[in-house]
Amino acid sequence: MQSLAPSSSLDLKSITWLTHSRVNPTRFLVQCASPRHDASNPTYSTAAQAPGAAAQVSRRYEWQSACSILASKVVSQQQDFDNSDGAVNGHVSLDLVPVTDSTPPLPKPLTIADLSPTPTHGSQLRVAYQGVPGAYSEAAAGKAYPKCEAIPCDQFEVAFQAVELWIADRAVLPVENSLGGSIHRNYDLLLYHRLHIVGEVQLPVHHCLLALPGVRKEYLRRVISHQQALSQCEHTLTRMGLSVAREAVDDTAGAAEYIAVNGLRDTAAIASARAAELYGLQVVADGIQDDSSNVTRFVMLAREPIIPRTDRPFKTSIVFAHEKQGTSVLFKVLSAFAFRNISLTKIESRPHRNCPIRIVDDADTGATAKHFEYLFYIDFEASMAEARAQNALAEVQEFTSFLRVLGSYPMDMTPWAPSSAQD
Repeated sequence: MQSLAPSSSLDLKSITWLTHSRVNPTRFLVQCASPRHDASNPTYSTAAQAPGAAAQVSRRYEWQSACSILASKVVSQQQDFDNSDGAVNGHVSLDLVPVTDSTPPLPKPLTIADLSPTPTHGSQLRVAYQGVPGAYSEAAAGKAYPKCEAIPCDQFEVAFQAVELWIADRAVLPVENSLGGSIHRNYDLLLYHRLHIVGEVQLPVHHCLLALPGVRKEYLRRVISHQQALSQCEHTLTRMGLSVAREAVDDTAGAAEYIAVNGLRDTAAIASARAAELYGLQVVADGIQDDSSNVTRFVMLAREPIIPRTDRPFKTSIVFAHEKQGTSVLFKVLSAFAFRNISLTKIESRPHRNCPIRIVDDADTGATAKHFEYLFYIDFEASMAEARAQNALAEVQEFTSFLRVLGSYPMDMTPWAPSSAQD
């Protein structure tokens, strides 16, 4: 190997920087590439002729010389870089921040604790609801989670998606009313989305007829509100002698906001007293629902189900579709609950969208019959932690082609009184 004198130049390409040793991670190896043979070089010929210790001493000096020259070049390049104001090849480079003890620590990776379920008592929960501030759904969200951050959504579908996309922690949506019946749209969305029912809340509804300040009911030509609210006040509006057109909108509080924003003096809205306060409207008529025992049932939805318990009353919601060739399937399903003394609180049928019509051929007559296919929603008073509920569903599964548990959750046992003006 050729000896390198202090005055000789060293091409960095001739230095091969190998990976660090596995034994000592802080140790790096530098290897010199062999130059071409030069017989006229006395140093080379001496090293070639001296065996043993003389060869080792020669290689040691060669290695030390190579490292010294490499170190001097690194120092020289660093000085050139410092004198060039951080410019490399004519381009200004980025300033490097030295790593010292005062450097802020890097963000810690997320852990399981960071992704744990949010508290169930309502503190700092983000709860999505359909409507605008002042809607009954907002009041239901506040009753279910008193300290929550309510997030208004313009459609029921958006509320579902807000929970699925982690924009909200919960969703509170209406499913049925004591006067208007079921909200079918939300039943369909329960099947379409993969959220779980984790609770329910019942909210007494107190409707008011709202209009701009100074407007009398004789001047009204139109009443707008949610379709459910219009149906719940239909007879009262007739008894009031209002010959008005009735138009459905997305929500009750949205109707009040629409009148206030557009200054409509010939239009009234059916909404809550809180909506009148929020949007500067006056209450033309108070308590206009057809029945004072007007209650809407809301369900709370989450991404993960809760663990069912047996120390308090629970309710379970399921949906199923019967076998195509089955007979008296619904009777068999209901019998599975009746034999175990399980009370049903609701049964609802909805069209089976994937298979709306079933064609049946009669082998005897050769006739063809068409039957509608339905999905059945059932609520029953039992917890999935109880053996009787598990056995009932095991029997139901024998007669059905599809069965899904929407949720097993605590029942709302809070007492409620007929709606009043302060509700």
